[in-house]
Amino acid sequence: MAEQLAIHGGPKAVQSDPGDLFAWPIITQEDEDAVLEVLRRGGMSGIDVTQQFEKEYAEWHGMQYALGCNTGTAALQSAMWACGVGVGDEIIAPSLTYWATALPAFSLQATIVFAEVEPHSMCLDPNDIEHRITERTKAIVPVHYCGYPADMDPIMAIAEKHGLKVIEDVSHAHGGLYQGQLVGTIGHVGCMSVMSGKSLAIGEGGILVTNDRQIWERCIAWGHYGRTRATQWTGDQQEPIITDPELLPFTGLPQGGYKYRMHQLSSAVGRVQLRHYGARMEEIQRAMNYFWDLLEGVPGVKAHRPEEGSTMGGWYAAHGLYVAEELDWLPIEKYCEAVRAEGVSTSPGANFPLHLHPLFNEADIYRHGRPTRIANSDRDLRQLEGSLPVTESMPRRCYGIPWFKHYRPEIIEEYALGFRKVAEYADQLAD
Repeated sequence: MAEQLAIHGGPKAVQSDPGDLFAWPIITQEDEDAVLEVLRRGGMSGIDVTQQFEKEYAEWHGMQYALGCNTGTAALQSAMWACGVGVGDEIIAPSLTYWATALPAFSLQATIVFAEVEPHSMCLDPNDIEHRITERTKAIVPVHYCGYPADMDPIMAIAEKHGLKVIEDVSHAHGGLYQGQLVGTIGHVGCMSVMSGKSLAIGEGGILVTNDRQIWERCIAWGHYGRTRATQWTGDQQEPIITDPELLPFTGLPQGGYKYRMHQLSSAVGRVQLRHYGARMEEIQRAMNYFWDLLEGVPGVKAHRPEEGSTMGGWYAAHGLYVAEELDWLPIEKYCEAVRAEGVSTSPGANFPLHLHPLFNEADIYRHGRPTRIANSDRDLRQLEGSLPVTESMPRRCYGIPWFKHYRPEIIEEYALGFRKVAEYADQLAD
């Protein structure tokens, strides 16, 4: 006799108390002491702890430069300006992402051209980029979406061919590897949100890394006014931070009119979290991979994880892929409802495709008298419904999965059973 699903009165798959299995970030006395040290000496708005965090973060990535910002959004906007994005220019980005990947282009009087994503990775499709490049294109902004590393080799080849900058959005993928290389170190600049909730969570903040000194200096000049006259130690002597002759006449004031420095309570937490992140990330990867191994071959359920040689980092915003045709086209909403009844938190979808949001097609944000998306463009490049069919299909082809922070196989097995049970007895959900 077939097992009865919990939605129909059967026993739930999840019976155990998860305890702190999902608690994040992990805050210890070490974090608290670091924050109190800054707080008690009144160093919240300084830069000394932030510069230490930047140095350690850059060393982790094997990069020459890092810059702490108050948000990942600020890091992305700074990187865009540093890469030459300005009035009438275009960036190419995926539409399936958080708005901060692309929207800062508007504040630079530039615009966005959205490209498709790959259905297996939900990341920018390299095969849909080149035909969108024009003389106005300045940068490509791939996102390592939900921790899955974007296919960077062909993206970098396209960028080199056309003389474009690549700004990696690594906000979902701290510590992830693309063919053995840390994401964020492959493009010209990598930008990360490190706010609470991310896999590397320090409170609130963003950070960027680069080997390009000009990009680093321009990011400082854009929104770190207190540092443009500052010096740094190089060997046994101090040298000015700003050396670019285009920037030198304007030191002392932020060229963007922004104040983007990282709050030092965050950078203090960041230093502690970074020391422990490698070990914690490895445990997350062990737990998440075990979960997917348990579901290997289950109909309708497909892992969102890369092939061997690449990794998901801290596995932020973990998702699975839904193959409805393997479950006789059972709607994803019904599948997720039944899984929730088994005691597992899940729901269909991911980010709403940006190209369909009215803000990107109708809003006149800066009073140009026409939509901001095309205010400085030489053509109407708005992308309406049907223009990116793969992207538009993804909210019905993926679902959230548990984000395990510890390797506790007996409990993980219960959560995997919730997905397996509903898939194997999906015929009980047919109308």
